[in-house]
Amino acid sequence: MAQRLVPPQPAHASAGWHDAWLRWRIERAHELARRRREQLLHWLDGVDSATFARNGFVVKRQVLPPDQFESLSQQVQSRRGTAREMLMGDTVTRHIPVDEAFLAAAPSLAALLQGRLWNGLTRYVAASRRAPQAYVQTVVTHTRLGVRDPQTLLHSDAFAPTMKAWYFLNEVGDDDAPLCYVPGSHRLTPARLAWELRQAQEHAAHPPGNGQAPKPNGLPPDPRRVDKSELASMDLGLPARLIVPANTLIVADTFGFHKRAQARHPTMRVELWAGSGTAAAHDDGWLDRLRPGTTWHARGALPAAVLPHWKAQDATCEDPRRGAY
Repeated sequence: MAQRLVPPQPAHASAGWHDAWLRWRIERAHELARRRREQLLHWLDGVDSATFARNGFVVKRQVLPPDQFESLSQQVQSRRGTAREMLMGDTVTRHIPVDEAFLAAAPSLAALLQGRLWNGLTRYVAASRRAPQAYVQTVVTHTRLGVRDPQTLLHSDAFAPTMKAWYFLNEVGDDDAPLCYVPGSHRLTPARLAWELRQAQEHAAHPPGNGQAPKPNGLPPDPRRVDKSELASMDLGLPARLIVPANTLIVADTFGFHKRAQARHPTMRVELWAGSGTAAAHDDGWLDRLRPGTTWHARGALPAAVLPHWKAQDATCEDPRRGAY
């Protein structure tokens, strides 16, 4: 999904200088996020802020009353619009951007996106003053044989705090590819910092495209992936499977280790999805300012080239190929 980032490294420097610079870059990104979250703490209540500090994610069930949720679900799933979809492994992910026209046609969705709960959690976790761009996301698994979805491997999205949010319009059961997250893995502990430095150094020594052999799972190496056997060395437990009913919102710091669980049978779900970039990784706060070449929608900015690998579609949220999988 989002590009997984490792810290950029300046050229023509000694290995010792690289180590010191990388450490400073990672620590500074997390300190910036901490300071920004302190400034945004008024958006949350004490329970949500404590839950996030402990786990790295917040789960809010029964976000809307039943009648409002039914109205929102009908408005979203009946909406037609320009979409983009991407195939990763055996899984198709489709995005329909929530723009001003969408919000005008879906007042229940607009009320959610303009409400305090959505804005508070997404801004706080993203460490950003701006609400993120929202999409209607459809995820369809088992679209082809023999290729594993890389999102089902435990990973971190970036070396800095980042945010993703999911508001589920369907129940997400144990075999519906639920989100899995390692509680507490959003914290930059000394052990986690050491892991980040090792991964960045290995990535620099063996960059992509140099003929590295695929891993046993058939996928190329990725410096943001972590093996479960490495979690104990960072004083972390195993991933929690977040099995939730419809009308549930999950907001997580995806610096923490997470994945989409593998489904044993074809599944499809529809959700409201949003994600932030690595605002905390940059001193200049570039995500908090309008940049040239950016198209603004009701809930944030969508650079034209942000998804160059996605295939344009004209589709609804409902995938007609579901029965063929």
